[in-house]
Amino acid sequence: MELLDKLAILADAAKYDASCASSGTEKRNSLEGGIGSTEGSGICHAYAPDGRCISLLKILMTNACVYDCLYCINRRSSNVQRARFTVAEIVTLTMGFYKRNCIEGLFLSSGIIRSPDYTMEQVVEVARCLREDHGFRGYIHLKTIPDADPALLATAGRYADRLSINVELPSQEGLDAFAPEKDLPGIRRSMGRMRLAIDAAKDKGAPRFAPAGQSTQMIVGADASSDRQILSMSTNLYGNYGLRRVYYSAFSPIPDSSASLPPAAAPLLREHRLYQADWLLRFYGFTDDELATGADGNMPLEMDPKLAWALAHREWFPLDVNTALREELLRVPGMGVRSVDRILVARRHRRLRLDDLARLRLSLPKVSPFVVTADHTPRLIDATCLVAKLPQRRAQQMSLFH
Repeated sequence: MELLDKLAILADAAKYDASCASSGTEKRNSLEGGIGSTEGSGICHAYAPDGRCISLLKILMTNACVYDCLYCINRRSSNVQRARFTVAEIVTLTMGFYKRNCIEGLFLSSGIIRSPDYTMEQVVEVARCLREDHGFRGYIHLKTIPDADPALLATAGRYADRLSINVELPSQEGLDAFAPEKDLPGIRRSMGRMRLAIDAAKDKGAPRFAPAGQSTQMIVGADASSDRQILSMSTNLYGNYGLRRVYYSAFSPIPDSSASLPPAAAPLLREHRLYQADWLLRFYGFTDDELATGADGNMPLEMDPKLAWALAHREWFPLDVNTALREELLRVPGMGVRSVDRILVARRHRRLRLDDLARLRLSLPKVSPFVVTADHTPRLIDATCLVAKLPQRRAQQMSLFH
């Protein structure tokens, strides 16, 4: 198979890994004029620890796999076209794209070839060859395999900027049903070893080890796990393993699957709500049991999780923006971290009015029902009427695979 044919197959196969994916927009291409495309695969955008947006060549070493995870398009029993890069081919592609200024780094994952150890050896060899043989100084993100020898994972950390291990599903029961070859305790052990190595590398004079930390991915909608279970798992991963990010990947049943899988309700919208909730966990002081409060353990899809929490806790509101604490203001729908910090600075000089909030670029239709200012006190109205008055973005479900 020609190198470009392999690239077309293995770049497309890598798009299902959400670890650095950009998705959710409309499909556009330049076949009828213009420049650029939103449909292509192969080069994605990710954010470095210092906030830079960087372009990565995103590929699989191979989409062949000895595992048969039912949610994976590249599983052993799938009838997709297979391809495999050699180490030299990946190095050649990476250096070629880099020299042409098309990319600033590499994201490399792989199906399992022969065994986890053999696959991890090949992945690490790519990174070693780029760093040592070619002096490559660009960004490298390696998707690692938890069942591989710990020595291989340790070697991977020497060459990669970021490592990630997919936790896949939030419970062992889910893995037993849909990915029986995978073991959640084993995944956690590998994450724990990785955190120890990352923490040790922060000491002065210690050898380099994955300075951008580690991340993971969870499949949303493949099993019956609720949002509460998913967010609880995320909270645990952030707290115990120091993960930089948990990525959520919406699952839609694969057309050629013969397995009976639970239907996913609005999978991409649910994925979006989980990302919003994840942000609230990390930066706004919320806890997982505050957000997923539905009887079924799920969040409402029709509104963002902060608004849903505010409507369920009307006793908190309205808040006086001139006296409320920072952690209280962070819970007001429509207020972000930056806008809250600007309010705290501005109110040192005078009592804030509603037009001051507008000048701080806050959305008054979203904020005004929940706050008191020097010239504004909202009327207490029914939550149903309030939702009708607030601006809502009409959700449109898109297919994950088309």
